[in-house]
Amino acid sequence: MSSNKMITLRDSVEIRTTPEKVFEWFMHFDENYVSWHPDHMKCSYLKGKQFEEGSVLYAEEYLHGKLHRMKFLTREVEPNKRVEYRMLFPASIICKGGSFIMEGNGG
Repeated sequence: MSSNKMITLRDSVEIRTTPEKVFEWFMHFDENYVSWHPDHMKCSYLKGKQFEEGSVLYAEEYLHGKLHRMKFLTREVEPNKRVEYRMLFPASIICKGGSFIMEGNGG
C-alpha cells in the first residue's frame, strides 16, 4: 500500500515596495534571475516570454552543491497579484509546481 501524501511548503518575505513593482521585476525574470541568488546560473525562455500563460522558462541552479536544470510552464498569471507555474519533467517528479503571490500590507 502506497501513501501519496502531498506536502505543501510556504515561505514569505516582506519587500518594502508595492506589489506592482515586484510584478514588474518578475516581468524581467530572465534578466533578474542570476542576480537574485548566487546559486542561480542561467535563465531563458524556451517558448513565449515574460510569464505569459503557456510560456516555458529554462533555469539552471545549484541545489545542495549539484547543478539542476529545470523547466517551468507558466500556468496562470494575474497581473500585480500572482504567477502560477508547473515544473516539467524530470523535476515534476519532486515538485508539481508553485506560485508567487504579491500582496500589499497596507503600508
